[in-house]
Amino acid sequence: MKPALVVLAAGMGSRYGGVKQIDPVGVKGEAIIDYSIYDAIQVGFDRVIFVIRREIERDVREFFSGKFEDRLRVDYVHQDLTDVPGEFPIPPERVKPWGTAHAMLAARGAVDAPFAVINGDDFYGRPALQVMADYLSQLPSDSTDYAMVGYRLDRTLSEHGTVSRGIVTHDDAGWLQTIEEHTRLKRREEAQNPPVASLDEKDEVKTWFSGREPVSMNLFGFAPPAMEQFSREFSDFLQLYGGETRSEFYIPYGMNRLREKGLARMRVLRSDSEWFGVTYQEDRPEVVARIRSLVEEGTYPAPLWAG
Repeated sequence: MKPALVVLAAGMGSRYGGVKQIDPVGVKGEAIIDYSIYDAIQVGFDRVIFVIRREIERDVREFFSGKFEDRLRVDYVHQDLTDVPGEFPIPPERVKPWGTAHAMLAARGAVDAPFAVINGDDFYGRPALQVMADYLSQLPSDSTDYAMVGYRLDRTLSEHGTVSRGIVTHDDAGWLQTIEEHTRLKRREEAQNPPVASLDEKDEVKTWFSGREPVSMNLFGFAPPAMEQFSREFSDFLQLYGGETRSEFYIPYGMNRLREKGLARMRVLRSDSEWFGVTYQEDRPEVVARIRSLVEEGTYPAPLWAG
C-alpha cells in the first residue's frame, strides 16, 4: 500500500497576516502546497489529506479544485478547538487550536496506511519527500518505528523575525534521542559565533546554537498506531497544560513522550533538500524568487498542473 500525505493547513497565520496556505507564490499562481503535492505524486504518495479550519474550507477547496484530483485521492478533515477527549473543559478565553499533534489527530479517522505529515506553508523539496516515501513504503502498517527528516538549523531561519524549530539529537545509529522545541530562534545580527540564539519572551538569550544542528521541520512519517498513541498523550497533555490559553501539543512533544516510555522509536533521515517557507510577509519575495529559479532550472513546469 502506498503512503498517504497529511498536510497541516489549519494554521491561523497570525505572524503572516493572511491565509498563507493558499498564497499564490508560484510562477502561475501556485501555492507552496501545490509543489509539495506535485513532489509527493512523483515519489509515490497516492493520497493527500488536508487538515484545515472549517472557516477556510471553501477557499481552500476552490483554490485546489481541478488540479490533482485525477492523480491521487483527496480528503479534507477539520482541526477543531473542541475536539478534545471526554468532557475536558476548554478555557473560555482560548482561541487557537491545540498545536501540530492535535492537527495530525484530526486525520485519525482517515488514515489506514503509513503516512507522512508536512506543514502546508513549508517547501520541503523532492529529495526529502523521496527519502520519506522510501522509508514508509517498507514500513509495516502496525509498526511503531517512525521517522523524520532533519534539516540544518542555519538553513531554516528567517531574516525577518524569530521562528519555531525542534532541535534534534540522535544516537550513532540514527535513532532519535530528543526533539527540543525552541519557539523563538533567530540569527544573530553580528557575525560572531555561535550565530543562532534561542530567545525567551523578553528577548533574552536562553541558549546559543552553532547552526549546524539538525532540526525538525515537521516532516514526519508514521504508521496507523501513532494515532492511538498520540491520542493518549493528548489526554495526558490536557491534564497537565490544558488550562493554559496558549499551550500547544506539538508532534515533537508527543514523540518525546512515546520514546521515553519505550513505546515508539523514530529514525532521523537526512536529505540534501533545501527548505524554505513563509513565516512572515517579508519572507514572501524570497520564496517567490526561489520557486521561479526552480522553474527556470527545469525542476518544475509552469503552470504546474497543465496537462
